[in-house]
Amino acid sequence: MIHEKKTFKMHMKDYALISFASIFYGIAISQFLDPNDIAPGGVSGLAMILNRIVPIEVGTLILIFNIPILLLGLWKFGIRFLVSTIYATFICSVMTNITALYPPITTDPLLATIGGSALASISIGIIFKCGATTGGTDIIVKVLRLKYTHLKTGRLFLICDLFVVLLSAFVFENTDSALYAAIGVFLMSIVFDLVLYGADGAKLIYIISDCWQEISTRMLVELDVGVTYLEGEGAYSNEKKRVIMCVVRKQIAPQVEEVVKEEDANAFMIISSAAEIYGEGYKNIFSEKI
Repeated sequence: MIHEKKTFKMHMKDYALISFASIFYGIAISQFLDPNDIAPGGVSGLAMILNRIVPIEVGTLILIFNIPILLLGLWKFGIRFLVSTIYATFICSVMTNITALYPPITTDPLLATIGGSALASISIGIIFKCGATTGGTDIIVKVLRLKYTHLKTGRLFLICDLFVVLLSAFVFENTDSALYAAIGVFLMSIVFDLVLYGADGAKLIYIISDCWQEISTRMLVELDVGVTYLEGEGAYSNEKKRVIMCVVRKQIAPQVEEVVKEEDANAFMIISSAAEIYGEGYKNIFSEKI
């Protein structure tokens, strides 16, 4: 019973944080970026662009764009994955419309780019920490990665964002706005990483668990993470242990933790920072050192 109450409180805390972050995401869009014609990447940027063509509120367009994307995610990943994402998407859309009723905080494009991008990325980072997303390209990229595993997630996001930025230059008929949007996309990626994962580039993880097979299988299949088995032995018990070792990009580490927690809450796990990683999927030791 104690465990169930604790879990319920954790869920309530997550949804409270999601609600709080969604309010500030709406402020970032309606009070900083949208009034200054600075279209961030993804669905929010597309909604701002379409808003200049059709008389529909930006928040409403964000929701409309996300409906087919959420249905796609529901089909591919199931309702469990999307409950918190649906909630976050709805609140972000509603708060964008509500906060748009007030005059913008600034009309200076540089201040709007810095303030809006930082506030949006912090908000999204908090939402991600709570196990949700804001929908949009996050789900699209995840679906594409299921079929095209050779594609890099970062490159897919970059392609989507650059497309929106270029499109905004034509619709807004303002090259400066597009350049500010490009700066905003770059700033958002930096702040988002710092909020969600800290300043470290990668994580070295050791996992000791009796459920090593279940954990490693889920890491290979669900997270597309390579694992290495090490043979260990307890000094006191003399019991043989199989140790899972893996190196993952910092954005994957929270998902690895979640898999381990779900499979074996009593697992022994060590997570440390890895400054440089060379090999398949990371840097090439020859080209990087030249």
